[in-house]
Amino acid sequence: MTTSAPRSGGRHGRAPAAATSGETTPDAATSDAATSDAAAAGEATSGAAAAGRTVSAPAGGEGASRTGRAGGEGASRTGRRAGGGGASRAGEALWRRMVGAALVAAVAGVAGWGFHRVFPGTELLVAVIPAAIAPAAVAAILGRRPLWLALLLDVVLWFAGTVLLYKGPHPGVFADVANSWHALLTTLLPAQPEPHLLVLVHTLVWAAAVIGAETLARTRTRIAAAVPALAVYGTALLLGVDGESSNLPVAGALFVLIAALALLRDDRSPLWLLAGLPAAAALAAVALAVGPLLPIAAQPYNPRQDADLPPPRRVDSVSPLDRVSAWLQIPDRELFTVKADKPLNWRLAVLDRYDGVRWTSGARFQPTGGRVPEAGWTGSTTGRADVVRQKVTFEGLPGTWLPAAERPERVDGVRGLVVDPESGALLAGAKPAKGFSYEVTSKVPRPSKQELLDATPAVEPGLTAFPAGPQQRLFRKLAQEATKGATAPITRAYRLQKYLRTNASYDVTAPPGHSLKGLEFFLQTTHRGTSEQFATTFALMARTLGLPSRVVVGFRPGQASGGIYHVKSGHVMVWAEIKFDRLGWRPFYPTPGRSGAKDDHDVVSSAIEESEELEGEFTQGGSDRPKTSQPQATGNGEEPSSGPAIWLIASVAGGALLVAYAGVVVALPWWRRRERRRAKGPGQRVLGAWRQTCDDLGLGGQYALTAADVVAGQAGSGDISAHIQPLAEISNVVRYAPDAVTEDAAAAAWQRSDAIRRAVRARTPLITRLRNRLLLRRAI
Repeated sequence: MTTSAPRSGGRHGRAPAAATSGETTPDAATSDAATSDAAAAGEATSGAAAAGRTVSAPAGGEGASRTGRAGGEGASRTGRRAGGGGASRAGEALWRRMVGAALVAAVAGVAGWGFHRVFPGTELLVAVIPAAIAPAAVAAILGRRPLWLALLLDVVLWFAGTVLLYKGPHPGVFADVANSWHALLTTLLPAQPEPHLLVLVHTLVWAAAVIGAETLARTRTRIAAAVPALAVYGTALLLGVDGESSNLPVAGALFVLIAALALLRDDRSPLWLLAGLPAAAALAAVALAVGPLLPIAAQPYNPRQDADLPPPRRVDSVSPLDRVSAWLQIPDRELFTVKADKPLNWRLAVLDRYDGVRWTSGARFQPTGGRVPEAGWTGSTTGRADVVRQKVTFEGLPGTWLPAAERPERVDGVRGLVVDPESGALLAGAKPAKGFSYEVTSKVPRPSKQELLDATPAVEPGLTAFPAGPQQRLFRKLAQEATKGATAPITRAYRLQKYLRTNASYDVTAPPGHSLKGLEFFLQTTHRGTSEQFATTFALMARTLGLPSRVVVGFRPGQASGGIYHVKSGHVMVWAEIKFDRLGWRPFYPTPGRSGAKDDHDVVSSAIEESEELEGEFTQGGSDRPKTSQPQATGNGEEPSSGPAIWLIASVAGGALLVAYAGVVVALPWWRRRERRRAKGPGQRVLGAWRQTCDDLGLGGQYALTAADVVAGQAGSGDISAHIQPLAEISNVVRYAPDAVTEDAAAAAWQRSDAIRRAVRARTPLITRLRNRLLLRRAI
């Protein structure tokens, strides 16, 4: 289609470059088409040139027409190139958006994996993976949609994740989220991977992924999307401070992922990512190696110290101590079997409170995934502890108490397990059925003779309390007579044990009970009883001597058959324990054997022989006063040192200070420039550019200088003087006419400031720049 116009200069068709500027002449159209840039070329493709129309003129205008056509074709080609570049930029934006969402999901997931010290099993992945991936996918897909729509879908996906966690809909999910905090703070780690506890991790990771993914999709921040995940990681550190293994690898992985996110959001090329990630990984590896050496890692804050523990509770309607007499009447009833390497007494229940009628437990049972905290014996260079592994199988044992040797360290195979950290007593969440089995690892202390000799009673008033009544005088009088001449606490305990074993007899037909009146009748009249009366009497007599005591109900090893011990009701036994500083609880067996003063079983018999031997050693020379243990001297006459060497502590502390100072040196100037560049309002950003330039020139502290003084001082300095004058003019506008400052002015000010910075760095030697940086001087 061709449009003609009169020679006299009538109206012409619009040239491509003038599509938005109204009517013009052929000469103007030709000039505009020949000099148009890529943006004008895009308009040309929608104008006359793109539609195949040409502008012609009568004789004498053909050159202009050909030039216009040529300009139109060039503009068209430029428009196509610009369109191709736009497609390339769109593709780059797409992959950056997808990779950014994947990085946010990875950061949230890795932070959630920090709870592996709380839940060490693979069940944690069920709570973490869906919660990390789903919000990131929603943000990547609905990033251009309204925020409320994305949040609504995120909430639906959170519910779907809880259904997967609970293996079905659960009406109490909100209550579990609210209560799981306190439940975890009162749980001995590792925690049972129960849904009502894992839902907390699921919710925290989901919230971190939602906030991080939406922040990434809807803002231009760099690493702000990782901040919620770091909060989740901090929570994991607090709740897992008692857990096994380490979270340092998790911290290293988070560092690398956040570094990748920062490089990605800084519009760096993929080559930067390929180069930056190995550097970040190397730095993380160095941190992993140095981290364990830092003194702060030795005693982290444990929030469980401030948590309210559950109150003591009565476990069974019938105490195991009340069952002793009934079990002895039916001695052949099989209760459980134990597969172990050596015979030991199996503890069932520990009772430490007495009200004058019955012994009860003051245990504060806490849930646990199997670990039992250490307590009592601290160990020494002369003492040792045997590790004994057992497999216990229930046959007919009533109640929920779980038998184990001495103090357990680890229990596997019991869901709903709770333990008393003080006594090590174990309880199942529900009554075990016949055939139920579990595995226990116990530590049996073997203190040295010197440790026993130096032992002093623990100071715990609740364990020396004696109920009010006239019987206290009788118990104290008999205890003092039995221990006359003994001064060492361990010797008084041994003599009290010997007194009961030799002045009363064992009789399974003796009447049951352990009230004060019943025990008074036992001591003064019958002089016969079962281990129930012997052990409870010993514990009360020990309390009158200031020895903290408690009663333990358990069983002898049982009948051995092929490495398996069959424990029957007739093997029930009660003994007493006394608590000593550094030794913990030591057992005492005041019940004699059926044949007299000697017991009829290896474990108790060997313990009695050992106590008699030690008592003889303590009383040699007419005195059993304990000797004071002295530290062994070294060859040069100096006492042995304990703990790390001073030079090692000083070296680690010095290295930590150097690392911290290097971090400040690197981060402070960068942070100052960043805050100035992102100041609120264009005027503040212009002033920030001027202050940054003054700092770069070494004039940051000279506040009396005016802009003219600064410009005059840089006269004749080449590239610096070419930029300092325009920058000074812009800053003066801000001071005297701030309302006239625009965003373009702020951008121009920072362009000038960056150019001056590069010029200063180019003329300043590297050594000088390093010295200024290390001394935190403002000149670069």
